[in-house]
Amino acid sequence: MEKYKLGEMEQKFADLIWENEPIKSGELAELCAKSFDWKRTTTYTMLKRLCDRQIFKNDNGTVMALMTKEDFLSGQGEVFLEETFGGSLPKFLTAFTNRKKLSKKEIEEIQRMIDAYKES
Repeated sequence: MEKYKLGEMEQKFADLIWENEPIKSGELAELCAKSFDWKRTTTYTMLKRLCDRQIFKNDNGTVMALMTKEDFLSGQGEVFLEETFGGSLPKFLTAFTNRKKLSKKEIEEIQRMIDAYKES
């Protein structure tokens, strides 16, 4: 899903909104001028792009998220897993752990997640 694929500057822009929402679009443009050296039109173009993807909305000049950053990152993870490992979490974990040894703490955390999932 293209909704969850952001370029580097789109991601930085999205993070800026999540950190400051709700924010007036004029204030957002000022913040982007300071943070990214953008012109006002660049900010509004980028905002429209992310609103079209239904990540944010601009409601009468107030910009707010339609999804939390955590929900967005979860969606990105699902797309990555689907495209790269055919949606298989075990295949991902196998590939990941072949290159990086999990710490005892990480193993315990994963086990807690599995146990909580079994109980629900």
